[in-house]
Amino acid sequence: MSNTKTSPRARGILMHVSSLPGEYGCGSFGAAAVEFIDLLAKCGYTYWQTLPFGVPDRSGSPYKSYSAFAGNPLFIDLQTLYREGLITDRERLDEAERCREMQYRCAFAELTAPRYTLLKRASSRVSPDRAAQIEAFIAAHRPLSEFCEFMAIYHPTVDISNQEEQSAELFFWKFTQHAFFTQWKSIRDYANARGIKIIGDIPIYVDLDSADVHYHPELFLLDRERRPEAVSGVPPDYFSPDGQMWGNPLYNWHRMKEDGYSWWCERVRFQLEIFDGLRIDHFRGLSAYFAIPADAPNAKSGKWVKGPGMALIRKLREVAGDALIIAEDLGEIDEAAAKLVRDSGFPGMRVFQFAFLDADNPHLPHHYPENCVAYSGTHDNTTLLAYVYEMDESTRSRMMDYIGYHGHPLQCSDAILRTISRSAANLVIFPIQDILGYGVDTRMNVPGVPEGNWGFRVTREQLATIDTAYRRHVGALYGRCATDTPSELP
Repeated sequence: MSNTKTSPRARGILMHVSSLPGEYGCGSFGAAAVEFIDLLAKCGYTYWQTLPFGVPDRSGSPYKSYSAFAGNPLFIDLQTLYREGLITDRERLDEAERCREMQYRCAFAELTAPRYTLLKRASSRVSPDRAAQIEAFIAAHRPLSEFCEFMAIYHPTVDISNQEEQSAELFFWKFTQHAFFTQWKSIRDYANARGIKIIGDIPIYVDLDSADVHYHPELFLLDRERRPEAVSGVPPDYFSPDGQMWGNPLYNWHRMKEDGYSWWCERVRFQLEIFDGLRIDHFRGLSAYFAIPADAPNAKSGKWVKGPGMALIRKLREVAGDALIIAEDLGEIDEAAAKLVRDSGFPGMRVFQFAFLDADNPHLPHHYPENCVAYSGTHDNTTLLAYVYEMDESTRSRMMDYIGYHGHPLQCSDAILRTISRSAANLVIFPIQDILGYGVDTRMNVPGVPEGNWGFRVTREQLATIDTAYRRHVGALYGRCATDTPSELP
């Protein structure tokens, strides 16, 4: 199973596209993405990990989307559309002015509707030749066709009163998906040319209000009215004393098995068309999933139910080939789930912020196996600086002794990153907040809290403070520097 293992001694940065700098309220597939790739290359990193690319919910969560396949229209670069003659200079400047206060944080609720209005104007200006290309692209990707129809019918951006408006609405969604994936291909091609591989993220579940459930209800555990019989979540854990009740419908694994898990295979195949590797979120749900009664007040009354296990994993390995697949094996992991990760050959995850919960924790760096991906924290953790600040004195003292740092505790973040870097883990990935040394106000997500998340952004000036020579030196020191990427990159 070595074909799924991480490449020896590599490093990466975790940052979602929405967090990139830019003038239009949300990171995009524009110049800032190119500049970030150049920054990674100059530092000697070889991986950029993102969060899911799906259309987020109103609060901005990319883990609840209208489709497991479609892309977020907010990532479409407006400068590119301007150069293509699809938006005017006045429209571009007006949008930048409207988004002026969003350079430090995405305000999804305020951003989305006006942006869709602008993108709809752009869609009305495409040439007949481009329209034909768009139609052909969507027709070649059935899940995207389903998504566009679903959104046009059930989530239109305007009130539809006639067939002409319905056709325009449908074409708007087709236009956004074509623009999204066309622009992203250019960014990924550029990254690959610079020696950077990009890791995507697959949420294990889809939303009840999604094209996937609407067009394929037989693949989910629903009653005759298409209401969930039970919903997804996790039991009480480190993050939440009541557990987490995610609310997604559960898969009908028995039905999926009948056709060889074709929907999952199609999903992974599609994602590997746009990414170099994938992280499968909540991987333990493939061993056993937590089923919560749909009318329960919280997750405490849920129970574990056996999942598809290796039958699905074998199919996914056939689809993935040599591509990197990361198994997110955090949370409550029993022996069956741990065995599934081992048998899959996929690298699991280790997170430094979980290391000092007890004396012999598997998240302590000296326990890391080679075939794992080690993180200082994930999008669900606070930042490293906040983690150290919030520690009790005894635990902090033990942690400081472990990393061999005896200066001021709030200046030990880099020592932690170096400790993780010299571990045996083949791949280490750090959130951009930890590279910059930022505090709790830049946290990406607090699990179980529905508001105030996902908005973190950086500016060009903040990224410019990263000492690329030092980052390259540390990478080389621990055998993790991309030696084939020259530091003189423009």
